[in-house]
Amino acid sequence: MENKIKSAKDLSGILKRLKKRGKRIVFTNGCFDVLHVGHLRLFKKARSYGDALVVAVNSDRSLRKLKGPKRPLVPQKERAELVAGFEPVDFVTVFGEETPLELIKKLKPQVLVKGGDYSAGEIVGRHFVKKVVRFPVVRGRSTTGLIKKIVAHYGR
Repeated sequence: MENKIKSAKDLSGILKRLKKRGKRIVFTNGCFDVLHVGHLRLFKKARSYGDALVVAVNSDRSLRKLKGPKRPLVPQKERAELVAGFEPVDFVTVFGEETPLELIKKLKPQVLVKGGDYSAGEIVGRHFVKKVVRFPVVRGRSTTGLIKKIVAHYGR
């Protein structure tokens, strides 16, 4: 699993070589703070669109900016390792910006997959890929929902 986790620089070189061999690169990203079945289904579907799936994980700092001071619950190194443990995932990288735009420009994937909670016009990086796929959200499954359920059941 550890060998799936790459720096953006190393991953850029790896992906260039794969593309030269005619491989199609798929990219998705997210916080992945508390993993659930929706994430697994996203990874499986995303991988079906190409030959290699890259998952970019928000750093602790960028996740905190997006979700607030109480997050993340799981540190970035562990989140990256957990995501790398999913069979459909070929590579994992961590990014520190609020959006993956610069990473998408650097890695140049052909396919970008995002959850259906984003409208087509909101998907960051859509102008830099050949194909954008929106994956339907798994109803009743979200990290925020799980956190609320845990708090409701076990208190503060």
